[in-house]
Amino acid sequence: MDSLSYHGAVGRLFLASLALGLALVFATPAPFCTAAAAAANSDDAISPVEDFSRELDQLKKNFGELGKKIDESAKAIDGYTDAQKARKEIEDLRGGVSELLDAVADNGTLATLGDKALARARDKLKSLEQDTRFKPEERAFLVEQWRKLRDDTERANQELATARGRFVELLRTLQANEDFIDELIQIRQAQKVIDVIHQLTQDIRGASDQLQHLIGGIKPPGA
Repeated sequence: MDSLSYHGAVGRLFLASLALGLALVFATPAPFCTAAAAAANSDDAISPVEDFSRELDQLKKNFGELGKKIDESAKAIDGYTDAQKARKEIEDLRGGVSELLDAVADNGTLATLGDKALARARDKLKSLEQDTRFKPEERAFLVEQWRKLRDDTERANQELATARGRFVELLRTLQANEDFIDELIQIRQAQKVIDVIHQLTQDIRGASDQLQHLIGGIKPPGA
């Protein structure tokens, strides 16, 4: 083989090798693209599962809170519909009214305190008018001050007596209407029961909507 033929053969071999190398270079990304596409498809398949799992966890948490609300609502309704508890409430009211009447009656604690204060002012004034320990101008000053205190105490006692009289009248009116008040208390309790039921209804509807949304997601991706 002459030199020209030899170099021509070598050149053709080199070109063939270069062409094969370029083909391999350009052909290599294809497997990576395929792997990336497979990974993307895998992510697309897993993502809905992760979303569903998160929603399920949140739903279980909300169900736990709803269970507590149901228990609390049941206890509240039991309390509001407890006739014994309603009777105790009116009995407590009756006892409170009786204690107040004892305190503000004409011979009660409040009236006695006012009488004691007035008696103290009168006794002090009488004692000073006869006291010889002080100079005339000093005694005159002290007597004048205690006269003012006596008069102020009398007026305060009169105002207290008026207030006491009105309060006693209202307490006795309240006492005379115990049966009607008892019925009003029961009406109030019944209204509270309705309020509890309304709130519980809203909580259950919210949980139902969330559950419905979760159930709607129980299907293969793309289905």
